[in-house]
Amino acid sequence: MLYLGIDIGKRNHVASLIDEKAKVLFKAFSFSNTIAGANSLLGKLAVHTDETNVEIGMEATGHYWLSIYSFFIEKGFTVHVVNPIQTDGWRKGTEIRKRKTDIIDSVLIADLIRYGDFDETSLSDEEMLSLRNLSRFRNYLISSIGDLKRKVICVLDQVFPEYQSVFSDIFGETSKELLSHFQTTDDFENISSEQLADVLEKVAFKGFAKNKITQISELAANSFGLKFCRDSFSLQLKLLIEQIRFIEAQVSDVEMEIKTILHKIDSPITTVPGIGDINGAVILGEIGDISRFSNASKLAAYAGIDASVSQSGDFQSSNNKMSKRGSPYLRKALFQAALVAAFHDPVFSAFYQKKRSEGKHHLTAIGAVARKLCNTIFAVLKNNTSYIPQIK
Repeated sequence: MLYLGIDIGKRNHVASLIDEKAKVLFKAFSFSNTIAGANSLLGKLAVHTDETNVEIGMEATGHYWLSIYSFFIEKGFTVHVVNPIQTDGWRKGTEIRKRKTDIIDSVLIADLIRYGDFDETSLSDEEMLSLRNLSRFRNYLISSIGDLKRKVICVLDQVFPEYQSVFSDIFGETSKELLSHFQTTDDFENISSEQLADVLEKVAFKGFAKNKITQISELAANSFGLKFCRDSFSLQLKLLIEQIRFIEAQVSDVEMEIKTILHKIDSPITTVPGIGDINGAVILGEIGDISRFSNASKLAAYAGIDASVSQSGDFQSSNNKMSKRGSPYLRKALFQAALVAAFHDPVFSAFYQKKRSEGKHHLTAIGAVARKLCNTIFAVLKNNTSYIPQIK
């Protein structure tokens, strides 16, 4: 068996080939991240072996590895994608000088694959990859909405600071509808009957909206907002509300597709307390094939919710912190699920209360619930069976 290590770059990759005894057959073969570049590597490889006698390894570096991965998978090769954290650990164990170059890394990756002590990254099949892509894209869209909302608040603080006192949530449907029609204090003071009718036609709770418009109009008469440049602020506010609505519609489309894929997979993940369709999709997409993890502790480490150990000589810290290495998306999803499970499921709620009674801080107790959830998720996915509460 031969082992090909590929060091991934944005425009160019570097490959090295070794045999079972770690003898280098060729190294530092640079090729472009194009179909022509991939074919040149294929030609170089064909001189030494065929697809049945070689294993290929590469790091999950950004998104740049996906094209070359797809190319070799379609050609029938065995391809392993490893986390850069593992290759970094392998480098530290084998390289005294801790050097890092394209040449060294491609050989190092090949040697790691030859040795075989590695965990592959969370890429198992097309549906799981789709869940991961869509879940991460949804996370990006949600973050974009958050940025836009902060900008809306910033503009309102300048042109109509009193507006926010009228609504408990200024980004509710009624408030957004009002802001899409009226942006400045003058707009709210001079609402015509036609404008009012147009607004009320588009909101669900007409009486509620009419009452709010009355309150806002009264506040507008004595507002401390800016009296100049109002046209420019008005345009900003109107366009920001339009952007928020547009992206919210995109989020709904993405969530619909996520749910379609999740239901097609028919995973028992949503039977676990605190986990719904969207959170379940994030967890499945980040984990990929559960068989990659031999036990729940390795899954917890991949999520970064394991404890980091601080030790020197005879000293070992008794107050270890969460490592926070691994997938931040999986870690966030587990904490969100833990927050729900800790207050709505009898088993996890009892566990949370136990930690609190021991003097643990709320977030520390939630972290403990997240680790317990991780054990449950591992068992549910490993056995492909629904969650059954273990009432004591």
